[in-house]
Order: sequence, then C-alpha cells, then structure tokens
Amino acid sequence: MARPRKTVKVAAARPQYRAPALEKGLDIIELLADQPDGMTQGEIAAALKRSVSEIFRMLTCLQERGYVTLHKPADVYTLTLKLFELSHRYPPMRRLINEALPLMTNIVRKIDQSCHLSVCHEDRMLVVAQVDNPGSIGFSVRMGAQLDLLRTASGLVIMAFQADDERKRILSEQSAHGLELGELEARFKQIRKRGYEESDSQQVQGVRNLSFPVLDFTGKAVAALAVPYLRRIDRTTPKIDDAREALREAAQKLSAAIGARLP
Repeated sequence: MARPRKTVKVAAARPQYRAPALEKGLDIIELLADQPDGMTQGEIAAALKRSVSEIFRMLTCLQERGYVTLHKPADVYTLTLKLFELSHRYPPMRRLINEALPLMTNIVRKIDQSCHLSVCHEDRMLVVAQVDNPGSIGFSVRMGAQLDLLRTASGLVIMAFQADDERKRILSEQSAHGLELGELEARFKQIRKRGYEESDSQQVQGVRNLSFPVLDFTGKAVAALAVPYLRRIDRTTPKIDDAREALREAAQKLSAAIGARLP
C-alpha cells in the first residue's frame, strides 16, 4: 500500500546565500518529521523532486550522524530522537526542565496523578517533561507528544498569557476550530482572571484537565504545567481541589525560579 507523500513547502523568497547540501539535509529532516511510518529512499526523492543518488548521499550522512535510521526489511527511513535530545540540551529549555522535574515529582506523590510540562512549538503544544503517578493505574500524556493548541487546557493557558499581538499572530496562522475570535478572547480573559484553566478533556472521557501557566519576568507564559485529573472508584483519591492547589503552588515556584515577579 503506497504511503502518502508530502511535498516540502519552499519559501517564495530565496535567501541571498545558498547552502544546497544543508538545504537538502534539512528538507529530508522536515519531511520525515511528518512521516511516523517512515519513507523509502525513492519516496523521499520523489517527494522532494530530487534524484535518488543525491538523496542517497544525504541519507547516508544523516544516518552516520544519528539523525535518521534505516529499518529493514522494508528499507524505510525514520527520524531518531537526536533532535529531541538536542533541544533539551539548549540551556533555557534544560534549565526549565531541571527546575520543573522536582516540583512535578512532588505533585504526583501528593495527589497520585500524573503531571506534564508543555511549551508552544510553532502551532502545537509539545510535551517536554512528564512524570507518571506512583500508583498502578493512571492516565498520562507521553513526553514528546504534540497536542492541539486550542483543544487542550495547556494550549489555552499558553495563549491566554501572551502579549495581544503575539496571540493574534498565532491565531491567524491556524484554524480556530469554528470558534470566533471574540469567543476565544472572552475565554482567554476568563483564564487570565482566575489564573488557570480547568476543563473536561476533549480527547478522553472522564479526565478533567488542570493547567497553570509558567511565567517569565515579563508575565508571558513560556510553558504550562498540567495535571490530567482522573478519579479512582476503587479507592480514595485526593480531591481535585487538592490537585489544583498543588499544581498552583508548583507553577508559582517554577515561575519564580525562572525569574517571574509574582505578587
């Protein structure tokens, strides 16, 4: 069965200085990022409108450097986690995660729920840290997951605590899922007023999403700390009020740790 092919978008304006080999490598990486099942060498060449021989040279280089891997016997190439690893070595992100993990671990021990930290990446939410609940049963969002910006509590919190021009720019670049801009702005205003978002999951029935912003020194949300709250029926579960307060405290401590001026 043929795999769907994606053509990489090429910017209308060409840069003044060209680096053809680098551009080919980046084209391959960006193409494979949207192909979780991988692509063969021929499929990659066809999608990028390049010869098989030049794609072969680039794939060999990327494979040697650990950015892609070849799966036998199907002979399909997929991305490795090297890019994800490199992003976590970038100092601001590394500091955010290092500060967050002890606080998140403390949360899950207190309330027996999982916790995750997300940042806005282009027009999606990217989970950059996650801690499972200590119990035998629970619900969690996997690290590295990309989530819809407007269908998650974390995404709405991130959007609510942005500068007006930045929020409008982001909204203009993606579908608003049938919601009018006025409706969204009203919701963002409510989130800012109470300081967090709490809503039923739009993906999993029975999960109540709690999310608080992680603020920088300007008051802008650089991340969102979230708990997908799930009530157990076989034993006593910490109340959602307790989960909310534990998450609030952790978000405030994390914001302070990265330089936020909190009241």
